[in-house]
Amino acid sequence: MQNTRYKKRDTPQDTLQWKYETGFTIVELLLALAIAGILLAAVATAFNASIINYRENEDIFKAINSARGALLRITSQLRDANSVNPDSPDNECALETADGDFVTYQYNNVDNKLYLIDSSPGSPYVLCDNVTDMTFTKDTVFIESIEKVRSVQISIRVTRGNAQRKISAAAVIRRNLSW
Repeated sequence: MQNTRYKKRDTPQDTLQWKYETGFTIVELLLALAIAGILLAAVATAFNASIINYRENEDIFKAINSARGALLRITSQLRDANSVNPDSPDNECALETADGDFVTYQYNNVDNKLYLIDSSPGSPYVLCDNVTDMTFTKDTVFIESIEKVRSVQISIRVTRGNAQRKISAAAVIRRNLSW
């Protein structure tokens, strides 16, 4: 926006001349400043929303990644296990590994953690944080009048920030496939 004005001006020769002047008025400058402020506020709001979204995605990624790692470890040991205790409660899974060690995976709903309990010096070991619910469902069968676990279904719910996800897995105990 340019405002064109003509102004009379006296010259040293005492003759009148018209001078051509251009420029912005104070109203035009204030209007431009207000529009720039609105645009900057909109950009700042979009940037802030982007940062919040990134943090939430990062939080849920970390929680899911930790839960997947725990499920992979549990299912791998279950598949190769010598035996699984059918009498353990729904929040834990006790098994004898292929190496003959006894391992228990236990969910503690008081501190929302999944623990690995074994005979090592650092036991119990926190396998996964931010667990809000976890169940081990054991499918049993009687082989020669002995109750054996045929398979285990695992369901784990993790929460981090405002995000909550449920992940499930299952494992068949290969040593008990001969029924």
